[in-house]
Amino acid sequence: ALARILWPWEKAVTYPEEHFLAVANIQIPCTDDAPPPVPEMVEGEVYLRATPTCGSLSEQGVATGTILTVEGQNFLPNTRVQILWEDPQGNEFRQRQEGEYVTVIPDANGKFELDIIMPYRILPPTADAESYIWELKAKQLASVGKVQPSMELKLAVEKIIETIFIGMMATFFGIILALPLSFFAARNLMSASPFTVAIYYLVRAIMNIVRSIEPLIWAIVAVIVVGLGPFAGIIALTLHSVAALAKLYSESIESIDSGPIEAIQATGANWAQTVMYAVVPQIVPPFVSFTIYRWDINIRMSTIIGFVGGGGIGFLLAQWIRLLDYDSAGIAVWFIAITVAILDYTSAEIRKRFI
Repeated sequence: ALARILWPWEKAVTYPEEHFLAVANIQIPCTDDAPPPVPEMVEGEVYLRATPTCGSLSEQGVATGTILTVEGQNFLPNTRVQILWEDPQGNEFRQRQEGEYVTVIPDANGKFELDIIMPYRILPPTADAESYIWELKAKQLASVGKVQPSMELKLAVEKIIETIFIGMMATFFGIILALPLSFFAARNLMSASPFTVAIYYLVRAIMNIVRSIEPLIWAIVAVIVVGLGPFAGIIALTLHSVAALAKLYSESIESIDSGPIEAIQATGANWAQTVMYAVVPQIVPPFVSFTIYRWDINIRMSTIIGFVGGGGIGFLLAQWIRLLDYDSAGIAVWFIAITVAILDYTSAEIRKRFI
């Protein structure tokens, strides 16, 4: 399983497939009536014949079934052909011989010939008095045309884009809500009166409660409220982002130089004017840094909350793991790793240019 996850790229591509099917009728058991005729060959179409055209099934531990000589023509050369049966009830099953499924590879002319033993099969109680027509099939599945991206690869691309947008939207809404809250959560801006101090402690308490609950828990709550999908993931990440960003923003506000604040207040400026002209110019660089950092976290977390139904590639990865489809899961893991690496490089470049 680990090897399939580490190198899943065979599952990432597919080829257009063409099916070839030839059928020969076999009467079971033989009777005094004439057996089914040998089918006529049609030019350009796959052909299958079996001789004899009637026989007896194998009986487990009692008798071996009739040996049939099976001949096929007009199949694709050097491409595996499966031998199957279909009983009168329409149940299809593959021919097994010596514990292995029977397959044959046609020669350069598309022909093959092999001997098979009629299989063991439990018959209905009335079978002793009646004969039935069974179908012997030769099925060939061939890859033709140019390579194409597989459905799993398309789904992984679609869901990784969804994951990126979940992280971006959660960061965007988190910034909008965290910015005003951060000013109310900064002690140096809210210590003017008992009323503002009370607001400061209230905002801080709410932020600490929301931030102490992991995004994964918020995602479970959001899934219960709004259902499965990316909307639940956006809600969960937004709630946690608001609390986390507001705390980081407020701490950067508390660490600014108090000189400009005192100078602006000395001119008789009100609270809003003090924030605009003395605080904002000093907090832009740390705000940008914290925002990029949170965006990076949200992209990573958006892959995890998918495991509880929050949408994105995490939801797809969880499904593939439950189905033991490790090749498809490996594609998702690779996409997550590549995306995180690209975003890490992008955020580093943004910090280098703007901070």
